[in-house]
Amino acid sequence: MAGAGSIAVLDVGKSNVKLSACDIDGHVVETLSVPNPVLPGPPWRHHDLKALNAWVLAGLAALGSRHPLAHFVASGHGSGGVLVGEDPDAGGDGAVLPMVDYEQPLPDGMAERYAPLAGDFLDRGSAVMMAATHTARQMFWAEEACPAEFARARWCLGIPQYWAWRLTGVAVSEATILGAQSHLWNVARGRWSPIVAARGWGRLMPPFALASDDLGEVRDALVARGVPRMRVHAGVHDSSANFHRYRAAGMEGLCVLSTGTWIVGLADRMDLSRLDEARGMTCNADVAGAPVGGALTMGGREYAAVAGDQAEGGRVDPAALARLVARGTMALPSFGTNDGQFPGTAGKGRIVGPPPEGAAERHALAVLYVALLTLECGNRLDPERPWVLDGSFLRDPAFAALVAALRPGRETRVNAEGYGIAAGAAALCHPDRAMPAPDLTEPLPLPGLPDLTEYAARWRGLAKEAMG
Repeated sequence: MAGAGSIAVLDVGKSNVKLSACDIDGHVVETLSVPNPVLPGPPWRHHDLKALNAWVLAGLAALGSRHPLAHFVASGHGSGGVLVGEDPDAGGDGAVLPMVDYEQPLPDGMAERYAPLAGDFLDRGSAVMMAATHTARQMFWAEEACPAEFARARWCLGIPQYWAWRLTGVAVSEATILGAQSHLWNVARGRWSPIVAARGWGRLMPPFALASDDLGEVRDALVARGVPRMRVHAGVHDSSANFHRYRAAGMEGLCVLSTGTWIVGLADRMDLSRLDEARGMTCNADVAGAPVGGALTMGGREYAAVAGDQAEGGRVDPAALARLVARGTMALPSFGTNDGQFPGTAGKGRIVGPPPEGAAERHALAVLYVALLTLECGNRLDPERPWVLDGSFLRDPAFAALVAALRPGRETRVNAEGYGIAAGAAALCHPDRAMPAPDLTEPLPLPGLPDLTEYAARWRGLAKEAMG
């Protein structure tokens, strides 16, 4: 029947890339993974698209030899635009300029030159964030630094749409990726941000497609190289795919808090006037292009700054956690370059109270710290509605237990399936079919966990003082 067979899902994260074969219900059957390589400049630190292209095409051929792949869909993070030419095969990746690593620092003065061009909050969908974040700012840099190459560009594509173009030759724009702080698309008003017309970038913006749209089959030239002849879909922002995983199962009215390099909170049916760019809030898009409230902070980096070197698979020792709480030891934001919910704190993170002793206490303090950051993200969106926690932080059950303990009397659930992005992306290939609901569970209580009310109130007060 139409749509039968397995689904290949490519998930391009900042640090790692996964290529999975999924069944029709979004369950992952097999996954290949590789680090997302980064090379030094010139002209800037950039992802190695040529190496990644070779890996993806070989991986699709390998998966296709073991699974009846019928569909392909890509997901990717929101701070990665690719300027491409007319030919998807040119140079092995089709790009006319290297894809910027969004953690690459900007040249002196560029942030100041860019800021007046970026429009208002809804034009941007976020605050103006760290380093080379935002596709519009990357384009601004490219146009200034490499005008000849920029003039040769035919399209600017988000990561998922780049891979759809590589496989089919069809270029499209898509709302979830453009709504993920690209600064190019005003989700709330359904129009391009002013910078697009002001800079003459309309020529680089292909027609819109829905994330689920079928763009056609894999090109013959790639089929000849062993890539399966799949139907290719337009593709989706990674966190939006994870959010769609719940909505495709008929679950609405949730606040979904996904954890990893970033803690990303998303909530539908929000009053957009409540979004506060100064407090790490964003205006994202769902797969239909409608606004979704967001809140984010770089939780994975904050955890690493506090935890230091840790053994793989470590879990919080309840006794170590109780000692830290009793002593009043706290990690205060923000250790990295992102302010999160506490504007003005980037690079000012510190530990107050007696310092943690040994790896177990450092790990316990770091998990407690990111639980508090998660609480701030969720509370910004809606403290009352049910919350669902997913992502890599759930590897330590103490994380979910702490978040639940920090919001007593409210519903907190855990989705431990671990492949929400792949499942949500796979659901796009059958948009009229309901997905099975994930198995949501209550967090397991942490033995001996002390009452955190006073600790959390003091932490929040000190974190707010740090904003001054």
